[in-house]
Amino acid sequence: KKAMELIEKASGGGGRSSGVAISGLSFPPHAAHVEPSFYEYFVLRGVKVEQSQPGFISCSFKVPPRLTDDDGSLAAGAIASMIDEIGSAVIHQNDRPMEVSVDMSISYVSSAKANDELEISSRRLGRVGGYYGTSVLIRNKTTGQIVAEGRHSLFA
Repeated sequence: KKAMELIEKASGGGGRSSGVAISGLSFPPHAAHVEPSFYEYFVLRGVKVEQSQPGFISCSFKVPPRLTDDDGSLAAGAIASMIDEIGSAVIHQNDRPMEVSVDMSISYVSSAKANDELEISSRRLGRVGGYYGTSVLIRNKTTGQIVAEGRHSLFA
């Protein structure tokens, strides 16, 4: 109960006027690995793939208010989630099982505010057997400033 109250307060259901209460959200069950989960939908909604080639993905993203913290900056957890998801996407193959994150290292360099346009690029660094390494760079499109850089290790 306390966890739900904390989440609802943070999401706007208990104090902030811009959010929606978690208990008021309706998200139907999904087919695992076929349709996005609530988590994937919540974090990745709005990400647009601009360029994709083997071992590289470039995306654009406008920071939505739902992913900002109390200071109006893109939340660190949202950044970590994007690095996890987009770092995984660069190595995903449809005929293989989903990847499992082994390790992530993130450098938070600067902040991004609601409505900032971001460029998110992910590169596959290498592979040894079923172990992969990726790098994800999040940059403000307008200023060119790096928002965050992450290294992501996965096993598939």
